[in-house]
Amino acid sequence: MEKQSQDKGGMDQQKERHCKEACEFNASKRLSDDIMPHILNLYGSCATPRDFEIYAPDATFEDPLMCAKGVKQIKSAFYSLSKVFSESRIVEYSIKENVISAGKREILIDNKQHYKFLGKGIDMISLIKLYVECGKVVRHEDWWDKKPLWNRETVKVPLVGRLMEMIRRGSMLTTHIMMRFGKDPTK
Repeated sequence: MEKQSQDKGGMDQQKERHCKEACEFNASKRLSDDIMPHILNLYGSCATPRDFEIYAPDATFEDPLMCAKGVKQIKSAFYSLSKVFSESRIVEYSIKENVISAGKREILIDNKQHYKFLGKGIDMISLIKLYVECGKVVRHEDWWDKKPLWNRETVKVPLVGRLMEMIRRGSMLTTHIMMRFGKDPTK
């Protein structure tokens, strides 16, 4: 009986060591260097299934129009860009990366996005906030005009925040259905 508990303890230590190694930060290389090519593909309407591997399975994505939960809904949100816009891309950006704690980072991407809708060009300033844990994006926020998203925590009238969240969730559900529930496109 004692032998089993020692083996289990050794396995727990090994598991803990592997997790710690996965979360350690290599100071010579920024995490954003690995993530940014995927973000450019997502916003450039040329995402592949591999680009979504940057997300944790239960990651969230929010912008003023949508609130996605899980990788499948995030896929639907980004795969829908090419259905709405004839062009979409990030044209300029700067990156700031902050260490929050061991294994946790915040990546801020100050950017200018370009879209073409019905032949008309639309340029937009945005702040993309990525919260990363153990190398995976757990939360992705896109603040248009660098303004915080409206939700129950950020507005003064809680009812308005709840209503905004319901509208964004409804928009996401509709998009998710139209995009075949996050199914990767076939070539």
